[in-house]
Amino acid sequence: MAHFYISEELEAAAVGDRVAITGHEARHAVTVSRLAVGETVSIGNGSGLIVTGPIVTAEHTELAITVAEALEVPRRAPAVFLAQALAKGDRDELAVQAATELGVDGVIPWTAARSISRWEGAKIAKGRDRWSAVVREASKQSLRAWIPDVLDLVTTKQLVRLAEGARMLVLEPTAELTLGALETDGRDLILVVGPEGGIAPQELDALAAAGASVVRLGDEVLRTSTAGPAALAVLNVKLGRW
Repeated sequence: MAHFYISEELEAAAVGDRVAITGHEARHAVTVSRLAVGETVSIGNGSGLIVTGPIVTAEHTELAITVAEALEVPRRAPAVFLAQALAKGDRDELAVQAATELGVDGVIPWTAARSISRWEGAKIAKGRDRWSAVVREASKQSLRAWIPDVLDLVTTKQLVRLAEGARMLVLEPTAELTLGALETDGRDLILVVGPEGGIAPQELDALAAAGASVVRLGDEVLRTSTAGPAALAVLNVKLGRW
């Protein structure tokens, strides 16, 4: 399997072109991965383009390849987003990381009523930047052509409004309907996962009133860090991604 790096500056490339990565990516490739001239590397731009070819320059400041293959990967439809409630420790980040590896198209940080962790003031930008770094690294690990979008932090009222334009699926252990029994209808999907203490009753009522479907995965109660990725695995099968 080829090593995979990301250069958001890459806009277009064809077979025979010279494509390079610089800065931290190049240093990591040469000093940590110890890549050398002649080895095969893939470089993506996070927006659907992946080029692959042999290394022709391997320096601490630059690693370059000659493109042997250029692949344009379209966005998948319908898109699947994860609205992940902020959680203490790194549990929300673990959910975002695993969701990225499992193919989520975007993540939405959500301040739920029972969220212990809060992004306020300067923490809002810092938290979003951290999630962006998590999805970027997870995209490299899983060789993803598209880096998932990290949307702005939402309140419950803002999350309710999102239910008007997409098929929203709220994960709730006490729901009667299972996710496996739900039929998709072609609309974009938003998976909603609550914090450690679960989604508050008033939030469930508001989301259901806006048209969201309240579903469960099974008889087990999963952590906030594992519920979203587990649901994504189910949806990957239902949508024919797997």
